[in-house]
Amino acid sequence: VQLQASGGGLVQAGGSLRLSCAASGRTSGNYAMGWFRQAPGKEREFVAAISSGSGSTYYIDSVKGRFTISRDTAKNTVYLQMNSLKPEDTAVYYCAARARMVLTTAPTLYDFWGQGTLVTVSS
Repeated sequence: VQLQASGGGLVQAGGSLRLSCAASGRTSGNYAMGWFRQAPGKEREFVAAISSGSGSTYYIDSVKGRFTISRDTAKNTVYLQMNSLKPEDTAVYYCAARARMVLTTAPTLYDFWGQGTLVTVSS
């Protein structure tokens, strides 16, 4: 499975961006999907995830109510809608796929990773 993340850019605080993660290759299986981010000088952290099948979602507290993860199964694409962006959201955002239906917040349990897309939020 190959993942291609896109949609990053420069936005002012309070603005919105929508990230996309397109999957290609062996996508016929059931994959839980996640978004992670890594700010300069910091470790990669979990942001949001969505399970396969039921579409259950989970978010870190700092993005709840502002970010929404969704998936379009027909397009093999996962989205991260980010609203009310804050400067502390600035990071490289990565999408990841897990060859299981159940989501997880642990990066080590994801099997495939995209290349990352940079989100910069100015104050």
